[in-house]
Amino acid sequence: MKTKIIVLALALLAGLGARYMVQQSEPTSPSVQLGQLHSGKQTVDLFDNKDERLRVVYFGYTHCPDVCPTSLAILSAALKSLPEDTLANVRPMFVTLDPKRDNADAAKEYAGYFHPMIEGASGSEQEIAALARKYGVLYQFTELENSAMEYAVDHSSYFYFLQPDGTLVEKVPHTLNPNMVSDAILRLTTVTR
Repeated sequence: MKTKIIVLALALLAGLGARYMVQQSEPTSPSVQLGQLHSGKQTVDLFDNKDERLRVVYFGYTHCPDVCPTSLAILSAALKSLPEDTLANVRPMFVTLDPKRDNADAAKEYAGYFHPMIEGASGSEQEIAALARKYGVLYQFTELENSAMEYAVDHSSYFYFLQPDGTLVEKVPHTLNPNMVSDAILRLTTVTR
């Protein structure tokens, strides 16, 4: 009986994974420069070895009703708890998974509501899909019948800690405890100095 339950659970998880990955299955065009996004009127290069700051990246969307605002509030609380010398070594960023509704200005404005250091970034659908695929961000668009929002973006919720070249060094799951994020920042900025 236990074996049947485990097999069913694994099949269900595999099915959900396949369903989420549908949005990300397109191949990347050679014209897509991974990490080149836009924040307001500026181009931001997520992967820039000249900028030695630790990246703390959160993927979400501005119309998210609960998970994204909670996560960005947690990131903000974590940033507020850090000493100035540590903050100087951190580059927090919110990357939208919904570039249809969230242009660069909207992403930047939304991120700024939570903390002035958090950069909001957007790009083309293909650029966002390629970046999400690189870090295993799962997301899908779900139609909402009889809703002014039209659709939601169901997505995984992690804070991704990246080196300047884009190497993933750690990821912290969605949490209600800002100490998990600030502890990771302190540990990783100490290692990189």
